This record gives sequence, C-alpha cells and structure tokens, in this order.
Amino acid sequence: MRNKFLALGLVATSFMMMNCSNNDDSSTDTKKDDLYATVISDLTGSVVTETYRDLNDKANALRKAISNFTANATDANLELAKQAWIETRKPWEQSEGFLYGPVDTEGIDPAMDTWPVDVEAMNNILRSNQVITASLISSNNEARGFHLIEFLLWGETGSKKAADITARQKEYLKAATEDLQQNTQLLYDQWKVDGRNYAAVFNSAGINSTKYPSKAAALEEIVDGLITIADEVGTGKIEDPLNSEGSTPYPEKEESRFSNNSKRDFADNMRSIENIYLGKYNKSVKGLSEIVAGDNKALDTEIKTAITAAITAIEAIPGTFTEAIYSHRPEVIKAQNIVNDLSTLLESKLKPYINSL
Repeated sequence: MRNKFLALGLVATSFMMMNCSNNDDSSTDTKKDDLYATVISDLTGSVVTETYRDLNDKANALRKAISNFTANATDANLELAKQAWIETRKPWEQSEGFLYGPVDTEGIDPAMDTWPVDVEAMNNILRSNQVITASLISSNNEARGFHLIEFLLWGETGSKKAADITARQKEYLKAATEDLQQNTQLLYDQWKVDGRNYAAVFNSAGINSTKYPSKAAALEEIVDGLITIADEVGTGKIEDPLNSEGSTPYPEKEESRFSNNSKRDFADNMRSIENIYLGKYNKSVKGLSEIVAGDNKALDTEIKTAITAAITAIEAIPGTFTEAIYSHRPEVIKAQNIVNDLSTLLESKLKPYINSL
C-alpha cells in the first residue's frame, strides 16, 4: 500500500511540475508577444508617423520660404529657401528605411523624389503660356518634387543667385513646393491616428489581419525596409556616380548633387535604419534592438556597431561627394564597403533572426 501511495504521489508531483512548466512557457510566450506588439506600435507611432509629421512641417516651412523669396527675390531670401529645402530633405531621407505602405501604394515616393530631373520637360513648361500650377506639373514625376526644386534653387553648377531666377522659374518654384507639400500632407494623413491610420494595419498584426497574419510578419516587413535602403545606398546611390562608366566617375548620376547634399542624404538613410533599430525620433521608444538584445546580445551589439560605422564612414568622406568620386575614391569605396557590410549583416543575420520568431 505504501508503494502504491508513493507511486500515486510521484505521478501527482510529476503532473504538477509539467503543468508549472507549461505555465512558464505560456507566460514567456505572452511576454514576447507583448514585446513584439509594443515594438510595432512604438515604431509605427513614434518613429514612422512622427517622421512624416516632421517632414510635413518642414515642407510647410519650405513652402513659406519659397513664397517669401518669390515675393522678395534677394540673395538672402534665396539662401533661406535653400536652407529650408535642406531641412525638409532630412526627414525625407530619414524615412527611406520604411518605404512601405502608402508612400509606395499611393505613388508618393516617385512623386516627391524621382531622379534625375527631366530638365527638358521643365523647360517646355517654362516656355509655354500655361499658368504653372501644382496640378499642371503633377502629371510628370521627373519634373516635380525635391530635385526639381533643388535644380531651380541651386542651378546646374550650384551657384545660382537670386537675379538668375526668372519670373517663370519663380512661378514653377511656387507650384513645385505646393505640390511637394500636398504629397507630404497626404503621406502624414495616411499614417496618423486621426487620418487614414495606416499604423493600425501594423498594430493589428496577428489579430485577424490579412496583411500581417502574425506579429513576426509585420516585423519582417520592417526589417525588409532596412535591408532595402542599405542596399540602395551601397549598390545604387554611391555605386552609380562612382563607377557607372567602369572606374570613371559619372557625377550626373549623383543624387542631390546641385545642392551638394549627397553625403547628408546617405548618412540620413543610415539614420533611418538606426531610428527603426533603436526606436528613436525626437524621443526614445522600443525598437527592434529590444527584441534582438533579449535573446542575442552579441548580434544586437554587432548591428548597432555596423550602423554607427556606416554613418561615420559616410561623413568622413572629404569634401563634397562630387569632388570625392574624383579625388578621394579610396574613402568613398571604404564607406561603400561598410554600407554594403551593413546590408549583408541585416540580410544574413537580422532577417533570419526575425523570421525565426
């Protein structure tokens, strides 16, 4: 009898231990699921939407600066307009790590940032008798957006003065900045909570969502955005002007070359990756790092180090990027290799890790 009771006691104890183990596993899964939900919500709300809010605010400031310049075309006002363009460019470039959702599906990216500029199409409009409006120029993405405005403000050589800008070019500038701001407003409205609230598409991942059947699927989309921009900077934005003609520079393919803003563009693209990975834009929230560091501190450190290295290497390129592709090619190639290493790291280590969640 004692053996029988002992056996029953062992069975009961074993059952209780198994039950506790299952409860522990369930608790761990719930905590991880809650973390994933928080990271997604923080990134969509405090990084993506806030970046677009800042972009729209800066575009409004640019529109006002252009209006002031066209009303009073002094060199001082032209410089203020140029600075406003640079300030608007910054949040746009810092948004390129998340070119998914409305910026893609609504055609907003090409409407704002097509490169190169179709100067002939612009000149055809300037030579016509048509009133130049935002509506008129909206039919040709190559004759609108950031780089059309950049071309009109700086000119081909980057040395344009206020007196060089004609009345028709001023009219075009006003229309182009109005068009740009309409698109930044559309983009912000698509994401903000009291607008179309596209953030809710991410935040509902794994909760009867057809777009993202799991939270991991939403996180995979976020990681793919980082990989895309890292690859584009290394194999496109740097490579094309550096080596398009074999080993001969091709400055015509350099984006933002009229304003000599190229290095800032590239560094801000890396900051776009950093903002999503660390969870920051004006304030700190939970980013992808929170998920990775919980299981793999070594990988988390490796990624953070690689992002910092990419920003540092780009900013260390001497002079303007136009000068550097001729006179400082080793430094450009070094920066390119570091960016490509970051792209490879995100693709080969971060993506598989997120896919395994």
